[in-house]
Amino acid sequence: MTRLRAICTAVALVCASGQVFADTASHNASAEAFLTLAHADKLGTPVYMQVQQMFAQRFEQTKAPAAKQTVLDTYQAKANTALDQAIGWNKLKPDMIKLYTSNFSESELKDLVAFYKSPLGKKVLEKMPQLTQQSAQLTQAKLESAVPVVNKLLEDMTNELTPKAAAPAKKK
Repeated sequence: MTRLRAICTAVALVCASGQVFADTASHNASAEAFLTLAHADKLGTPVYMQVQQMFAQRFEQTKAPAAKQTVLDTYQAKANTALDQAIGWNKLKPDMIKLYTSNFSESELKDLVAFYKSPLGKKVLEKMPQLTQQSAQLTQAKLESAVPVVNKLLEDMTNELTPKAAAPAKKK
């Protein structure tokens, strides 16, 4: 009887683990569908562009002749390879799936997928990059007026925390 119970328990555990795996696979698939719709594979594009620009600026600063363009192209390609190895989508995707599955239930991810497939969701995806950039520009512009005040506060705090040198003793 004990042996039968052990076998039933083992079978139940195997069946349950299969269900957990199926649930995990389905949850991961929902996260991947969302990430695909959200064009998460393009998250690294600004980094690639910034690095390419850095190389182009350095090329220009060296006043290299146009005949040396192949040198720039070679180094930009090497930089892209290095970036691919660090932040290429194939490197980021598993971690991004984990990130989204740990923060959203499968049902929530399916709702997000449904939303982003809708006309409004598509518009949000289309407009979000420029809205994010414009929001950052607005914030930066407003922040500029606070910079002198914050710098003065930092200076005042530093002065308050820095011990003053003792005044030289007066000679008699």
